[in-house]
Order: sequence, then structure tokens, then C-alpha cells
Amino acid sequence: MDLNTPLEYVKGIGPARAAMLQGKGLLTVEDLLSYAPFRYEDRTNIKSIAQLAPGEMATVIAEVAHVKSQRIRGRMGLFEATFRDSSHSVLLGKWFHGDYLKSVLVPGLRVALYGKIELDSFRGELSILHPEFEVLSGDDDSESAIHLGRIVPIHEAAGKVSARVLRTLLYRICENMGTLPDALPEEVRQRMKLPNYTTAVRNLHFPPPNEDLRLLNEFRSPAQFRLIFEEFFWMQAGLQLRRSKVRLQPGIAFELSDRAREQIKAMLPFKPTGAQKRVLGEIAKDMAAPHPMNRMLQGDVGSGKTLVAAEAAIIAIENKYQVAVLAPTEILATQHYFYFRNLFQKLGYSIALVTGSLSAREKTKIKELIAAGLIQISIGTHALLEEDVSYHRLGLAIVDEQHRFGVMQRLRLIEKGVTPDVLVMTATPIPRTLSMTLYGDLDVSIIDELPPGRKPIVTRHVPETRIEEVWSFVKREIDAGRQAYVVYPVIEESETAALKAAEKMHQHLSEIVFPGMPVGLLHGRMPTDVKEQTMQAFKRGETRMLVSTTVIEVGVDVPNATVMVIEQAERFGLAQLHQLRGRVGRGGHQSYCILVTGKLNDTGRERIRTLVDSTDGFYISEMDLKLRGPGEFFGTKQSGLPALRIANLLRDTEILELARREAAAYLDEAGDAEERNRVIAYLRDHWQARYGLSRVG
Repeated sequence: MDLNTPLEYVKGIGPARAAMLQGKGLLTVEDLLSYAPFRYEDRTNIKSIAQLAPGEMATVIAEVAHVKSQRIRGRMGLFEATFRDSSHSVLLGKWFHGDYLKSVLVPGLRVALYGKIELDSFRGELSILHPEFEVLSGDDDSESAIHLGRIVPIHEAAGKVSARVLRTLLYRICENMGTLPDALPEEVRQRMKLPNYTTAVRNLHFPPPNEDLRLLNEFRSPAQFRLIFEEFFWMQAGLQLRRSKVRLQPGIAFELSDRAREQIKAMLPFKPTGAQKRVLGEIAKDMAAPHPMNRMLQGDVGSGKTLVAAEAAIIAIENKYQVAVLAPTEILATQHYFYFRNLFQKLGYSIALVTGSLSAREKTKIKELIAAGLIQISIGTHALLEEDVSYHRLGLAIVDEQHRFGVMQRLRLIEKGVTPDVLVMTATPIPRTLSMTLYGDLDVSIIDELPPGRKPIVTRHVPETRIEEVWSFVKREIDAGRQAYVVYPVIEESETAALKAAEKMHQHLSEIVFPGMPVGLLHGRMPTDVKEQTMQAFKRGETRMLVSTTVIEVGVDVPNATVMVIEQAERFGLAQLHQLRGRVGRGGHQSYCILVTGKLNDTGRERIRTLVDSTDGFYISEMDLKLRGPGEFFGTKQSGLPALRIANLLRDTEILELARREAAAYLDEAGDAEERNRVIAYLRDHWQARYGLSRVG
């Protein structure tokens, strides 16, 4: 048995259990050894029932004497089991909603119970509520020391493979595995004073008796620290190698010519901010270098990222190259298309929209024009990545909302040119932790300044029961000459329901609440030209209110719109709400965002409170990450997130920083080609697929 041994060939597992473990992504012995416990229990306090005292946490080995089930208030099921041991004392175990235990805890069964001991005041007996328990079979005594009398690891079950079975399997593997190869460079391990890999793996699953339980449950024991550090070390090493490799590739040295400068000036709708000028300078410098640019453009809502991207596009076009803009949804792609088309109208550039909803004939025609170099800017969704889309001279790839694409999709677009420059944009300010893991191969530019004269948006939370007050306020703003949005953001699973709700609300507002006032309706299923007409009518002020299911995140700039009403705001992440709020506050008038919600749970209240209290996008994104976790941070399951096993992006920020510094220092010092090749080979064989670290070497 070695680290690569498939689990089905490990004693005690077999094909059936291996299939269940595969559901957790556990295929080999190494995978199982990396399956960390999610918490630890101190079961060293083993007592007989007679020795127990109320208030203590204890482990008891006893036999089920008898059981009973009853209903409380006609609904809630209560399962009770009476336990006895050799001290002839009695302990009462209670489980609410415990009917499922009828077939598990049967009289005569010997079990180990762990939990908090309490005194049942009605019966005067000692009881234990919802204890952890494990069935002890007759031949179990040889391995009972794994489960009792020690600090015990609690692993998440995998299908029908319980925490107890996992513990037993891991104990057998750890006992028989010998010394494992240690891939972490020896000088790094010595400098960091880390235990070797074999010791770390053993102590992760079966901590030594003197281990600090608090440190274990905070994932800061020496063994846990080493394994978390190693995971981040290899990820950061891969990102560093990929970045250095890209910088060695020959690229396009774009010239910022006088003609390009004049075109940029002619295109700009207003005087750029200092931050926009600084960021464009960073991008222009990268584009002028003879190596491919790989830069991420971050900035808060309304800071003008798309405008900077348009300036970069002009540099590429004036150097006789094509530009591709990739957006994650058809709605965003369409909005970008309108925005760029309006900006470039007077410059005479040819621009095309490529989405899945185009007819086959339209697609074929546009693809022919792109291949011939007659389309200078193509904007689209994943349709741009299709194999039959080819470019005459692709020089710049702009990827919007990069977090919704995997690394491989970004590469597929890049491969359509000869090492084109890449500008990744995100309207979601990304916490540094995520930025370092998702985009460690990219240089970062941040627009940290809003255009002058803008007032902070006032945000209010209103329960849906007080919606009439909202409409009264909106009417006052409209009577004062302003405009308003009412948004029903589309939820992927219920687009039809959201569409019906918006259509119903549009009818209600236009016929009952605001009779005689022109109210527009915008949703994702409208034809592109109708969407454009609707938006233009709103921009011209012909419609005073716009009811929309569309997540109007980019390209919508109506300075006269001062109210954003977001219905069902509790259903969405903070980052999405913050982006929607950014559609107002674009003129000199005071603007308002009203969050209308139904009943809120604790997390929902915290999210809404964060948005009401702050307009700082980076603070809001940090809170969103904490409240929702990395996997759901962006509102859709994150395809680009690395598959971390032991490390946690929220908990282990400081270890990530440390690993990043150590990986950079190690690669700088590894002048030895043989050692560098060893690192590249190890990354390719062990980490490349998990982290999407394509082409690290």
C-alpha cells in the first residue's frame, strides 16, 4: 500500500465503500489521509454512571436497558433510552426527533456515549441530551482505544461510511503506512520548524495525548499548521511559476501612439479621475512591453472600470489588432455591447455581439467577419469560446466578472490569438485572500476613487409590510423630476417566477400606484433591440420608472435616476446588492437604495445591516465572504475556486500570506535547474488538476 493505492484495494474498504468515498472525492490512500476531521472531542474522561456529576462532559460505556418513543404536543418525537453499566446505576439518554434510532439502539446493545451530563429535575435521574454515541460490537475491544479514552477526531461521514468507520480505517492505514515521502522542500520545513509529513498526517487524525484541544479545534496544532501551509505553499508556487512563464513568452508590444491618444480623448464622456488615469498608465505600460499582459482591474461600483477597458481596447485597435470581450451571461454581454457601441459610435470602430441566442445564419455571418478581421471588437458569452470562432489578429482579451469563469475558459480565449494581452475585470471587489488564490498569476490594478461630485447613497431597509411608504417616497422623488428603478433580480432556478412577478408589478405600478405615469419593463427574454429601446427611453426620461428582472450591473448610467428599490433583497448576496445599488448615485442629486425584504433570519439581518451601514465595496465583500463562505461568495457556485482539502480561505489567511512569501523566496533561491524541475514535476503530477495550474512548467 502506498499513497497512490486506490481505496477499493485497502483492507476494510472494498468496492461498495470505495464508491461512497468517491462521492467525497476520495479515490486514493493519499486522498483519505488528507480528509481532515472537522472537530475533535476530548474523551479522556471515561467514568462509570455512578461517578458522573451534572454539568461535566464525560464518556460512558453502558448497555441499552430499554427504550421508548413518545410524542410531545402531538408533533415532536422524543426517543428515550435507559442505559445501565456495571455500577448498576441508570443514565437516561434523550433525542428529540429521534424516531430513526428505534432500529439502532435496541436493548442489550453495548455503546459508548459522550456528551454533557444533566439532572432530569422531573425524575431525579442523570440524563444526557443528544449524546454522541458509537456502537461497540463484541470484537471491538481491540480497537476501542481509537474511539475512547483519548482526543477523538470527528470526520464528516461519507454516505453510509460513518465517522466511526472512517476513524477505524484511518487508524489501520496510519499503523501500516510506514514513512511517507515528504515533498515539502527540506530547507523550507527546517526554517518553518514544521513536523515531517508522516508525523503531521498521523497527528492530524490521531493527536498525541498532550495536544491542546483548543488549538486542534482552531486548526492550529503543529500538524494542522504544517498541512495547511503545505497546501497553500504548492498552490502559490504554481501561481508564481505560471506568472514567470507568461512573462518569458514573446507578446505584442503595443504602441500608445498620438492617434490612439486622440481617439481616447474623443471617446471619453467626462474627465477621467486620477485613479482611472493611474490605472490606464499601468495597463498602457504592460501593453507596451514585449510580453503578454495579465492584469486584473478591480474597483468599486461606479468607479469606471469599463471605461478604462474601452481605453485599453482603443490602444489595441489603433495597433491594427482585434479585441474580444467575454461576459458570463447574455444580459451582461448585451449591456457591454450597448455601452461600447455608444462609446465608439463617433470613432468608427466595427463592433459585434456574439451570444447563444443568435440564429445560426447570424452567427455564421459574424464569425466570418471576425475571422476576416472586419470586426474589431467582438463582445459575447461562452459562444466566443466555441471552436469555430477564430480571429484574424486577436491582440487583447477582456474578461468581465472573471470569477464566473474557470482558469481553463480564460486560456481557451487566449489561445485564439498569438499570446494576446489579457485584462480581467471584476465589479465585485475581491477580498485579498481570494485574490491571492484565484488570481495570484495576475498583476492587480485598483480604481479606488469615484468620479467627483457624487454623494454617498443613503440605504434604507423596509419590510414588505410597509411597501406603501416606499411608493410614497418614490412618488415624491419622481414629482421632483427624478427617476427610479424597481428590481426583481433573477434567481437562476426561478426566472419565470421572477418574470411573472415583475410583469405583475409593472401592471400594478403603472395602472394603480402611478396611473398615467410612463413605467418601463425590462427583462432578459426581450429581443435585444427591444431592450435597447427600453433603456434608451429611460435614459431620455420618457419613462420615469423602470421595472426590471435584469441584474443591471454594468453599462447602465442614468444620472437622473436617484432611487433603487430592490424587492426580495434577502435572497441575494451583499456583493450583488452593492452592485445594484451602484446604478444610482451617478449624478449630483442625493440618491437612495431601498431594500425591501420579507422575514429575515439572523444571517439575513446581518447582511442587510452591513449594506445599510456601509458603502465601501471592499468591506462589504469581506463581510459577504464571511457570511456566505467562498463557494457561494459570487452568487453562483464558484467554478474557479481551488479544491482545498485542509486549508480554509477564511480561517487561514495569515498562513496563506506566509506560504506565499515562502514560495516566492524558495523559487527565487532555487537557481538549481534540477530542483526547479523537481518542483514543476511535483506540481504537474499532484496539484495541477486540483488548482487548475495549467502550464506551470
